[in-house]
Amino acid sequence: MFAKLKQRWQDTRTIMKLSLDAEQRALREGQQHPGAEHYTLAALDLPDGSARRVFARIGADPEAYRAALANRHTAALSAIGLAAANANVTPAGASSAADGLAPPAEPTLLFDAQPSGQTLMQSLPELQRRLPAPLCGAHVLLAAAAMAHSAAGRAFKAIDIDLQALGSAAEAELRAAIPS
Repeated sequence: MFAKLKQRWQDTRTIMKLSLDAEQRALREGQQHPGAEHYTLAALDLPDGSARRVFARIGADPEAYRAALANRHTAALSAIGLAAANANVTPAGASSAADGLAPPAEPTLLFDAQPSGQTLMQSLPELQRRLPAPLCGAHVLLAAAAMAHSAAGRAFKAIDIDLQALGSAAEAELRAAIPS
C-alpha cells in the first residue's frame, strides 16, 4: 500500500513538472495554453530521461525535433506576415532575451491546454494502466505518437520520425521500466 501511495505521489509530481514546463513554453511562444508539442518538449526535459532514451532507440535527435517545431512556428508567423524576431514570441524550446522576464501571463494552478494538449494528457492514465511503469516522458511520447495531425506529429514527420516506430520505441522503454 505504501508503495502505491509513493508511486501516485511521484506520478503527481511528474504531471505537475510536465504541465508547468509545457505551460511556460506555450507562454514564451505567446500562446495562452500548451499543445501536445509543448508537452512533448517538456517530456524531453524530464529528469527521468526516458523520452531522450526513446529518441536514442530510433536514432533521432531531440534538438532536431525542437528545430522542426521552431521552423513550423517561424513558417506560421511568416504566413500571416509577422517576423519570427517578434520579441514577445519565441519558438518552442528556444531561448530569448525575455527568458529572464516574467511570463506574459501568470501560470494557473489548474492546467488548461489546447485540445491537442488535453487529448495527450487525458490519454496518459490509460497508457499507464496498459504499461504500468512510473509515469514518465516515454508515456508522453507514446501518446504523441498517436497524434499524427497535431503540431507535435507534424514536427516528428518533418524530421522523418516514423510515428509507429516512435510508439514502438516508447513501448519498449516503458516495458523495460515496469517494476517486477
